[in-house]
Amino acid sequence: MMNGTLNTYLKHRSIRSYKDKMIKKNDLELVIKSAQAAPSSINGQQVSIIAITDKEKKATITELCGNQLWIDEAPVFLLFVADFYRAKLAADKNNVPFGITDGLEASLVASVDVGLSMGNAIGTAESLGYGTVCIGGARSNPTKMVELLNLPEYVYPICGLCIGYPKDESTLKPRLPKEAVYHEETYNKELRPLIDQYDKTMSAYMKERTNGENDRNWSEGISNFYKTNYSPHTRNEMKKQGFKNE
Repeated sequence: MMNGTLNTYLKHRSIRSYKDKMIKKNDLELVIKSAQAAPSSINGQQVSIIAITDKEKKATITELCGNQLWIDEAPVFLLFVADFYRAKLAADKNNVPFGITDGLEASLVASVDVGLSMGNAIGTAESLGYGTVCIGGARSNPTKMVELLNLPEYVYPICGLCIGYPKDESTLKPRLPKEAVYHEETYNKELRPLIDQYDKTMSAYMKERTNGENDRNWSEGISNFYKTNYSPHTRNEMKKQGFKNE
């Protein structure tokens, strides 16, 4: 039997058009509370959330994230950051060395914590009737984002989240066949037929969504996006914030 929680997750879709209406303060508090309730590595809670509602600041963030106009339109933008600043303070308090950010593990740990926390935030916001869309472009201009939001050392922007009242409901985007992502006992590498199948599904979806103007399939989109290292600056930018990733 379908319950409310399951129904919320299965109906998820990205919303990129919002009403000019602020979300309820109590609802935002619930979103943050649920995000904090997510599991984290060693209870280190290596994630922080910065809420931006100021219109001028959101306009600047829109530019920093590649001119994604829905950031400017959404009443609330949440920036989820990898955060080892508190852990550094804990190390200082106990007079012990702080070495976790010397290696890549810190970045992996914090990214997982951010993902789990953001998942809770998305589910809660959508269960309350709001629309959301994730903004990976929050990493596009990290130095300027750090300066704008006064992020201390050992804190790095990972992903943003727009929240607001949907102006228009987007259509539910088809996912890969379950067999392409779910494996039992060992990984099944014979995925080409499943990708071919999904390409046909996505091509039909895109054609319908764009009134016949675009029939791009999944593999074409992925191939074009990943044909180059679109973020060659990440390692150096993270080093500026104390993440050596050696």
